[in-house]
Amino acid sequence: MRIAFFDSGLGGLTVLSAAMRELPQEDFLFFADTLHVPYGTKAKEDVKSYIHDAMKTIMQEEVKAIVIACNTATSMAISELRRTYPIPIIGMEPAVKPAVEINRSSGKRILVFATPLTLRESKYRDLVRRVDSMHIVDSLPLPELVEYCEALNFDQKIMNAYFTEKLDGFDLNEYGTVVLGCTHYPFYKKILSDLLPEHIQIIDGSTGTVNRLIQVLRANDLLSSSGTQDVRLLNSSQSMEYAEKMEKALSIYREIENRQQGYPERN
Repeated sequence: MRIAFFDSGLGGLTVLSAAMRELPQEDFLFFADTLHVPYGTKAKEDVKSYIHDAMKTIMQEEVKAIVIACNTATSMAISELRRTYPIPIIGMEPAVKPAVEINRSSGKRILVFATPLTLRESKYRDLVRRVDSMHIVDSLPLPELVEYCEALNFDQKIMNAYFTEKLDGFDLNEYGTVVLGCTHYPFYKKILSDLLPEHIQIIDGSTGTVNRLIQVLRANDLLSSSGTQDVRLLNSSQSMEYAEKMEKALSIYREIENRQQGYPERN
């Protein structure tokens, strides 16, 4: 049986890639809700309906666990999904807690990049309230970044101009960590690393999510020893063109990760 990963589009491939690295003897399924991407700019009730429809489709496949590889979907529906389905469901959240721990002694601030819907949700606000006792966390919505990623636009000149405009008004010397709070955003980690001051560390929630996945699989005796890292890529529009885009995006991201092996932590 496969481990399923779900996102509105290409972003969850960054989490899938991390899982492939840590779980070489598993097989995987990735489902992108291409009929409704992006989630982060849409109405809450609409998005919840899309998520439940996607989960019904995924559950028709032979899957043993599902990773909601989308911060927006997790914040909107994770509790309901866990009450509804009998298999382990792992969500994700912006890596605010580890960022606070990193910056606790430095006195530097934290800047969270996320979708507007994630930032509006009580789950995110509750997370910040719970871990940010020093009030050092700031948030910046980057809705357009999902659209850039979905278009496979990784042109450094274009993206540098975009990030420079969005960061105008921020004194980056005050910040020690940038949190990538949407699974699409790690596609731009290297571009951001080249653009931001060297003292800023860039983190996302993929590692923590995959570590939690492994814990849950082990606790439920669901770890496989016979998988081959076979990956099935599905999308709600049943588009062959988008399936090819998913393959290309996964290849691009895995190449980015391979190039970054051995780089300093911020990369």
